[in-house]
Amino acid sequence: MRSAPGINPTWTSSAKDLVGCALGPSRLWFTIGFGIINEVYYPRVDIPQIRDLGFIVGGPDGFWSEVKRNANYRLRPVASGVPAVEIRHEHPRYVLHLRVTPDPRRDVLLIDCVLEADNALRPYVLLAPHLGATGYGNVAAAEHLRGRHVLWAEQGPFGLALAAVDEDRHDALGRTSAGYVGTSDGWQDFARHGAMTWEYAVAGPGNVALIGELQRQATLALGFGSSAEAAATLAISSLMQPFDAAMQQQIADWEAWQARCSAAGAVQLHGPADLLTPIREQFATSAVVLRAHLDKTYPGAMVASLSVPWGDTGNERGGYHLVWPRDLVECAGALLALGAESEAGDTLRYLIATQNEDGHWHQNQWLGGTASWSGIQLDESAFPVLLAAALADRDRLRGIAVEDMVRRALGFIARTGPSTAQDRWEENEGINGFTLAVSIAALVAGAELLPSPASDWALALADFWNAEIEAWTVVANTALAQRFGVPGYYVRVAPQRVLADRTASAAVVPIRNRSDDLALPAEEQVGTEFLQLVRFGLRRADDPLIRASVRVIDALLKTDTPNGPVWRRYRGDGYGEHEDGRAFDGTGCGRGWPLLTGERGHYELCAGNDPLPFLKAMAAMTSPGGMMPEQVWDADPIPQRRLFPGLPSGSAMPLAWAHAEFVKLLVSRQLGRPFDRPLAVWRRYGGRRPVLRHAFWWPHAAIGSLPAGASLAIALDAPALVHWGYDGWRSTQDAQTNDTGLSFHVATLQTGALPPGTRIDFTWRREDTGEWHGKDEAVAIMPPPALDDCRTSAEGARR
Repeated sequence: MRSAPGINPTWTSSAKDLVGCALGPSRLWFTIGFGIINEVYYPRVDIPQIRDLGFIVGGPDGFWSEVKRNANYRLRPVASGVPAVEIRHEHPRYVLHLRVTPDPRRDVLLIDCVLEADNALRPYVLLAPHLGATGYGNVAAAEHLRGRHVLWAEQGPFGLALAAVDEDRHDALGRTSAGYVGTSDGWQDFARHGAMTWEYAVAGPGNVALIGELQRQATLALGFGSSAEAAATLAISSLMQPFDAAMQQQIADWEAWQARCSAAGAVQLHGPADLLTPIREQFATSAVVLRAHLDKTYPGAMVASLSVPWGDTGNERGGYHLVWPRDLVECAGALLALGAESEAGDTLRYLIATQNEDGHWHQNQWLGGTASWSGIQLDESAFPVLLAAALADRDRLRGIAVEDMVRRALGFIARTGPSTAQDRWEENEGINGFTLAVSIAALVAGAELLPSPASDWALALADFWNAEIEAWTVVANTALAQRFGVPGYYVRVAPQRVLADRTASAAVVPIRNRSDDLALPAEEQVGTEFLQLVRFGLRRADDPLIRASVRVIDALLKTDTPNGPVWRRYRGDGYGEHEDGRAFDGTGCGRGWPLLTGERGHYELCAGNDPLPFLKAMAAMTSPGGMMPEQVWDADPIPQRRLFPGLPSGSAMPLAWAHAEFVKLLVSRQLGRPFDRPLAVWRRYGGRRPVLRHAFWWPHAAIGSLPAGASLAIALDAPALVHWGYDGWRSTQDAQTNDTGLSFHVATLQTGALPPGTRIDFTWRREDTGEWHGKDEAVAIMPPPALDDCRTSAEGARR
C-alpha cells in the first residue's frame, strides 16, 4: 500500500555536528548531525531543501543498520578551520567512511562513501526532500536520465537530483525507489522486510522519500536547481571530477580566507597549552560557523541559525532562518574581530539598505528586507550605529556613507526611548539595562559621525539616560535585597511608568512562555541585562550596585554544570524544554545559555580576572563537531531524551550569536578589554555616571522629576513655543524650540537655579497650527543624588 501523501512531515533535530559552505560561486549551505547530512540550504541561506540524507547498511541475511541510529561515529575535519569533514561510522559488522565537501563551483554537495564489511553487505542512501522549506507537496521519482540512475524531486520552483559514480565515473546507483514517508519509503521497507524489496518509480505530491542501493565505494552528488533536470546536470557534471579535486579546492579557498583574516586580526593565545588547545580549536570552528552563515544573494546578511530548534517536532522553520539586526551586528562584530573586515562592511551596507524611513529596523526580516515579526526592539536600532562606529574607529568604512543612517537611527532612538516595546528576548516592554546600555552607546558613538547640533543633542540625551539608569532600573529594600544582603540591585525590566513614578517597579510584569501564566513584580524579576553597562563602559565592574546584582543573579540564575557555569536569561524564564525534557511547545522552562557564560566572562575581564575558565566552559558545551547551542540542559540527566547537564538541549544549534560571543571574548582577553566596547563611550564616561546637565521631558516619556542644578529640555516632534513658570505659574516666560537635527525639537528651560521642592509648570503651542497642547504639565525638582554613593542611588530609586 502506497498510502499517499505520507505522515505529517517534520524537520530533523537541531543537534548539528557541523555547518558549512563553499567560498566560491556555489549557493549551497550544508549541515551535519548524528554523522549524516541534515538540512541543505539553496539558493539562499534561509531556504532548507532537504530534511536529511543518511545511510542504511544491509545484507541478504536480514541484517540492516541505519547508521544514524547506530550512533557510533567520529568526525574529523580535513583541515583546521575548513568546513569539509571525514566521518567514520563503526558497527561490529561494518565501518562506513564518509567524506563530505561542497563543490566550490556548483550548487552541489559531494559525499564520498566507502563501506568496509563482508562482501554480502551493501550501503543504501536515504534522502528526504523538503523542497521550498516544506515536507508537504513534494514529488519524487527514481528513474533513468541520460543513461544514468538518478533520484530526483521537485516542488514549486525548486528541484534536486542525487546521482552516484564509482571510481571510474560509472553509474554507482543500483535499485532505487520513491515512496511516502511512514508508509512506503525505503526505511519502512527495511523495517518490515529486513531488506530492500520495493522499487516504486514515483511518489507524490506529499511527504516523500527516496532510497538507492549503492556500490561499496561510491561518490554521491546532491545537486539543486530550478528543476530536477537542471539539478541532475549540475550533479553529474560535478561527478566528472575527482572528489579530491573539489575537496582540495575547498581547503585552499578557506585557508586563503583564514590567511586574509589573520593578517588583519591575528589572535595569539597565552596560557597552558593543554588548556588552550580546545580553545584554539573552538576559535577556528566558530570562525567557520560565522562565515558560513553569510548569504550570497544578499552579501552581509546572516540568519540566526542553520538549524530548526526542536525541529523533529514539526514542519515549521521557525524564526531562526530570519535576519535579526541585533544578532547580525553581534556576528559582524565577531567577524571584524577575526579580521574579516570586508564581510563586516557588507553587513553595514545591507543594514543601511534595509533601514526603515523612520530610522528603525524590523524586529526580524527575510533576507530581502521584508518584515516577518512586527515587534520593535530599541537595541536593534542602536546596534547598526555601533557597527558603523566600529568600522570608522578602524578606518574601515571605505566609502560607506553612514551619516544619513546614523541620523535616522539616533532620531528614532531618541523619539522612542528610553523604554522599548520589546527587550532583546522578544518579550517584555519597559526599561532594561541591556537596551539602555546599547542605546546610550549608540548615541555617544553615533554623535562622532554627525555634525552639530545633532551630535550635541545626541550626547546630551545619552548623558541624561546614563545618569538616570539607577533611578529607573534599581530597587532597594526588597525581599530579594534582604534575602541576599545587598543594598539594591538592577531589575530585569522596569515598567515605563517608572519615569514619572519611582515606585512603579512594584507593578506586576508578566512572564512569557509559561503554562502557569506566572507574573512577578518587576522588583522581583532579575536578569543578566545590567552586565552590558560594564561591558560598554557605562559602569565599572567594582561598582557596589553592579557587584550586588552579580551576587543576586549568581544565586538565582546560575547553574554549575560538569562543563562549567551557565546562566539562565531571567527569573521564571519559560523558553526551553519542559522539566520532563519534552520539547518547548510554546511553553516550557528556560535553560542555561552559553552565550550568557560569555557575557559573564566579559564582566570578569572588566573586573580584572582572567575569563579563560568561561571560554573553556563555552567550548565544552558544544556538540561533537564544536557547534555551540543556544541552550544547554541544566538539570538532572534524561538519557532517553539525550539531555545531559552542560550539553546541548534541543534548542537552536549552532547559534551564530553564541559563536560570535566566544570569538569576541577570546579577542577581548588578548586585548585586556572588551573588543566591542565603543571607544567614544569609554572616553566620555570611563565607567562613571555623568553629571546631569539636561533632563529630557517627552510626551511619550514624561519624567516626574529632575535633580536640582539641571536644565529641563522639552522635546517635541514639531517646532513650538513653550510657555512655562514654576510653583503655580509664577514668573512665566516663553522658550522657542530649536531643531536638533534628529527629527525632534527642543526648548531648554533654564531651571538650574531653582531649588529642590520647586514645581515647574509648562505647556506649549505648535508653530504650524497655532494649537495649544491643551493641558498643563509639571515636573518636580529633587535634591541632586550623591553620585559616588551607590546606596543613596538605590534608595533614591524607591523614592
